[in-house]
Amino acid sequence: MATIESDASTEPSGGTTGERPRLEIDRLFHALVKLSGSDLHLKVGRPPIVRVKGSLQPLKADPIDDEQMRRLCMPMLDERRKKILEIDGGCDFAYVATVEGVKWRFRINLLQQQGSLGLVARRVNNKIPDFKGLFLPPGIERLCEYDQGLVLLAGVTGSGKSTTVASMLNYINQRQRKHILTLEDPIEFVFTEDKCLINQREIGQDVKNFEIGMKHAVREDPDIMLVGEMRDQETFLTAIHAAETGHLVYGTVHASSAPQTIGRILDLFPEAQHRAIRSAMAFTMKGIVYQKLLRSIREGVARVPIVELMFFDVMVRKYVLEGLEANLADHIKKSARDGMQDITMSLKSLIDQGLIDRNDALEVAPNREELQMLLKGIGVR
Repeated sequence: MATIESDASTEPSGGTTGERPRLEIDRLFHALVKLSGSDLHLKVGRPPIVRVKGSLQPLKADPIDDEQMRRLCMPMLDERRKKILEIDGGCDFAYVATVEGVKWRFRINLLQQQGSLGLVARRVNNKIPDFKGLFLPPGIERLCEYDQGLVLLAGVTGSGKSTTVASMLNYINQRQRKHILTLEDPIEFVFTEDKCLINQREIGQDVKNFEIGMKHAVREDPDIMLVGEMRDQETFLTAIHAAETGHLVYGTVHASSAPQTIGRILDLFPEAQHRAIRSAMAFTMKGIVYQKLLRSIREGVARVPIVELMFFDVMVRKYVLEGLEANLADHIKKSARDGMQDITMSLKSLIDQGLIDRNDALEVAPNREELQMLLKGIGVR
């Protein structure tokens, strides 16, 4: 059981527009940072819970009641967010707290559950890590060097997609003179301009929704666009149109593998439109990155991403056009020399680097026997 620092409540906190009075909840964010945790969970009837290295740990504190929960959470909300919470039963926003003189950014989700208020907060790293620091495959760089097209990052919530795409955009920021425009809900990483001009727009605060934001974006002279999440037909079609008209577009989508992402997108549309959508994907997409996080055994590294990487080469385009997604997984395996990799190859690489435990890898491997053979040097691609 983790402990809340006794002096945490004396820490001042800073917002995005200057210093503001300390809030009661800041001491819990202080504890999360001091414990190197990734997430804070607050639920009525339970003590505060933090996620450290992928595992949930309760803090040494009394269970939270309804009154205390509202006292902790509601002061973070302005009137607009209070209305969203009341109407939708939940709201997302970014929050900044100062811990020992350092400002930390948190992605907050407030939710109603069984009639009570709850909170889940994700700590956002102050520094955007580079590819080496994230232990991403070298092929990721290739997805940052296109002039136009669509690149998707797939995975479940909490799989590190936002960190990876931030690293990709910062890679471009350090090397190219471009205009980067982001649409995020909420803004997580705040970029420091290097060679690029960067505008970051937050849904709800700067623009009403993704659909309107995307319509505006194509008239705002961006070279590169980030769409925080492709969740509906309109957003995807606008992103495709932007990619077709000379922009490099990055987006995130909830899917369980790179090949499965194709089906996930098709599910947004009626079957009568699938042929047209397949054609648009085949000729516009440059690559799909799927990832999930696994506990690391290296000191100083909490979790590392297991990455499946698929480029849209001639065969991938053919399979997408012809509805042969079942062939994609095998093609990824056969294309290692071209920079592609599947989950099994990623697990082996992370084991070889001493980053993950062999048994943990075997536990999450899609094909345990295949990984065992690869570790023995059998069938090395």
